[in-house]
Amino acid sequence: MTPYEMIKANLDTAVPFATHVGVKLLEIGDGVASAELAQRDAVSNHINSMHAGAMFTLGEAASGAAMVGALAPVILNMRPVAAVANIAFKKVAKGTLTAHARTARDGASLMQSLSDEGKVAFDVHVDVQDAQGDTVVEMTVNWYVSAKR
Repeated sequence: MTPYEMIKANLDTAVPFATHVGVKLLEIGDGVASAELAQRDAVSNHINSMHAGAMFTLGEAASGAAMVGALAPVILNMRPVAAVANIAFKKVAKGTLTAHARTARDGASLMQSLSDEGKVAFDVHVDVQDAQGDTVVEMTVNWYVSAKR
């Protein structure tokens, strides 16, 4: 089992809230990840579209998976915290949504900063699309990662 397969298999227990909402991790790699969320009553709003909180959870979970993928060799010894998140709702979202996340810096660069400074802060950009491939949400999450104390 590769480190990415192991991360993917354990996301449910690592982030139980995302699992509770219904987020499913599709893929993970070095600084990239994708996740999906199917619309159902529990994640819908008063106009029968996807609830903003559910879309935030989808985007944040995908960003976290991309962050973990970038730092896979050392992530078990790290303490990642989502420090800042910015979200823009672009279009009414219905149906199954897919979040595509990518770290602003590659994993090697992030690992070097961790080695040099003992901590690193970086952005993860997320594009959430509907089944037609239209962007419904743009999101940036800034992660702060340091060694466990």
